[in-house]
Amino acid sequence: MLLYIDPGTGSMLFTILIGVFGAAVYFFRGLFMKVKFIFSRGKLDKTMNDKLAYVIFSDHKRYWNIFEPICDEFEKRKTELTYMTASEDDPALSKEYEYIKAVYIGNGNKAFAKLNMLNAGIVLSTTPSLDVFQWKRSKDVQYYVHIPHAASDINIYRMFGIDYYDSILISGEFQKDQVRELEAKRNLPEKEIYTVGIPYMDEMKKRIDTEKKSGKDGEKNKRPLVLLASSWGTSGILNRYGERILDALIDTGYEIVVRPHPQSFTSEKEMIERLMAKYPDGEKLTWNRDNDNFDILNRADIMISDFSGVIFDFTLVYDKPVIYTDTQFDVSPYDAWWSDDELWTYKVLPKLGVKLDSERIEDIKSVIDLVISDNKYQKGRDMARSECWEYMGKGTERTVDYLMKKHDELCAVRREA
Repeated sequence: MLLYIDPGTGSMLFTILIGVFGAAVYFFRGLFMKVKFIFSRGKLDKTMNDKLAYVIFSDHKRYWNIFEPICDEFEKRKTELTYMTASEDDPALSKEYEYIKAVYIGNGNKAFAKLNMLNAGIVLSTTPSLDVFQWKRSKDVQYYVHIPHAASDINIYRMFGIDYYDSILISGEFQKDQVRELEAKRNLPEKEIYTVGIPYMDEMKKRIDTEKKSGKDGEKNKRPLVLLASSWGTSGILNRYGERILDALIDTGYEIVVRPHPQSFTSEKEMIERLMAKYPDGEKLTWNRDNDNFDILNRADIMISDFSGVIFDFTLVYDKPVIYTDTQFDVSPYDAWWSDDELWTYKVLPKLGVKLDSERIEDIKSVIDLVISDNKYQKGRDMARSECWEYMGKGTERTVDYLMKKHDELCAVRREA
């Protein structure tokens, strides 16, 4: 008589077998490492017991501008680094390096599954919410380091965005105050905080200076080029004002370029597709989705934005004026909800440009003309740079110096263990 196993029991047995197999793999792996340690007489070999010394994780190709200068510096120092990306078309994958290994690890849960089993000394990432959602701390990773992707408030990540990193690399003292406030209110141990500056903004500045010296910075626009750069979420310009602000901008007769936050094409797909269908690319308005925003920021005469960190790229690196909208920013989903202080962004914005109130949207042309012609915001830009962009020109070097020093410390701890 054939032995019958019902589906539920079969599923349970299959799960048990998988568990037993996984446990066996870990047991023999551990046994192998112990034998290896004995025969090597306790000395760590070049691979640190198969650990990757340095890993960068990027959840999207748009962050390549953050990591490229850091990868270049590791290459310059002839130090091996593994760059893991969740974008199949990440520019890192096609760049020729000798010491940098770029690997596509899949996207979504597939990427996080690999990261959760990672064996590495240091992981550097700009991705928030470590150990909050799918991305868990691996027991085989010694140290997680966060580097922000904008020169603005570090507490406007979604709730608990940076709580479980070991270290935060910052660009200004106000960011340190924000981190310490969150730690105190949540009874978290203090992280290591180190001021490095802003590597990607340093690189932008170098590119601008190079183009100016070579005479490639181009001629002035025949008519003002207005860049509308929206954040994603319910407080973003396109979500709040949509057709109303686009109609008003088209009526100016100026060249209008709309650059939504890349996340909008995922999280607000329906809204973006509706607006792009209603306002297709043409002579009066175009949509920009370039992975590298250097060209469009360089060409634009003025930016209109909300609370997006790209404001600081534009006004501090390119030294140009901004208009920021009153979107009544809702802090409730963000770490800023815990703060007793006003966001640094909203303290400094009035010194960088003009606030566009809702009732002035239809009069936006006169606001644009006023801001472009007014030179009083130069002093505000100089002040903002001093607060959020420390160690200008040295960000990459300081970042890699920190990572390598930390790696040496971790190696010393492993040797003593």
